[in-house]
Amino acid sequence: MNLHQFRFVQEAARRNLNLTEAAKALHTSQPGVSKAIIELEEELGIDIFARHGKRLKRITEPGQHVLRSIEVIMREVGNLKRIGEQFSAQDSGTLSIATTHTQARYVLPVPVARLREAYPKVNISLHQTTPDQVARMVIDEVAEIGMATESLADYPELVTLPCYEWEHVLVLPPNHPLAQKERIGLEDIAQEPLITYHPTFTGRGKIDHAFLNRRLQPRIALEAIDSDVIKTYVRLGLGIGIVAEMAMRDDPVGDLVVRPVGHLFGQSVARVAFKRGAYLRNFVYKFAELLSDRLSRELIARAMSGHVNDYEL
Repeated sequence: MNLHQFRFVQEAARRNLNLTEAAKALHTSQPGVSKAIIELEEELGIDIFARHGKRLKRITEPGQHVLRSIEVIMREVGNLKRIGEQFSAQDSGTLSIATTHTQARYVLPVPVARLREAYPKVNISLHQTTPDQVARMVIDEVAEIGMATESLADYPELVTLPCYEWEHVLVLPPNHPLAQKERIGLEDIAQEPLITYHPTFTGRGKIDHAFLNRRLQPRIALEAIDSDVIKTYVRLGLGIGIVAEMAMRDDPVGDLVVRPVGHLFGQSVARVAFKRGAYLRNFVYKFAELLSDRLSRELIARAMSGHVNDYEL
């Protein structure tokens, strides 16, 4: 048996048993993938996949055990590579970060700049995507660290730690009637056309939950994944906006009225995530520490070894 066979089996499972897609992802031929899987099955004396003709239909029970072992093996192979890079490259290489637009635009610029000052030989690869895809990229080792508000804590393959708390704010044109109110309620917001995040982004679930609890139906005029887009359409008069508070810090235009609404929607928690069991290079620890003074190398190392699941902010 060899690593190629392990990769082929793992990729076939990831691609919903579609060998053609697995072959494309691995830059090889479909017959080559099929042959390697069959050879591994013959060597192990079990069927990893149940078949209908030449098509894979499902993963067998022994196949599930094989896949778990392959996951451990491939993770440790990745760790060996990173250990080699750590000690041979002298803190150079690429830090791959998976995150959402809000984090990339408003939270990460300063930590990224400070990391580059500390490790000038390290390149940054920034992937902006959905919270679920952030988790998947860390699990698949496309990224070494993930950062988002939603989803990360839902994956047992990840070690996640809370990074910081934040609240939503209401953004309004200066001449809007609600801009004159000292305290805005959910009933006030429910009567206005609302511009806010897509349901899978930036704490939108807390917004929906608050309205549902009060049996109110918000008038959603527009949904977006980008805070700047939300602010643009508020300026155009399409409605009032709800955005993350960090999106209004140092706003370059400064022509919108901002009202805190944490009392309506509660606090959200941004989290960082690492693949469970992964070897983290020095600059990964450093970057995490730059994200929050609550994150330390010691805390992350303990969490990665299974001794810490979470901590209080």
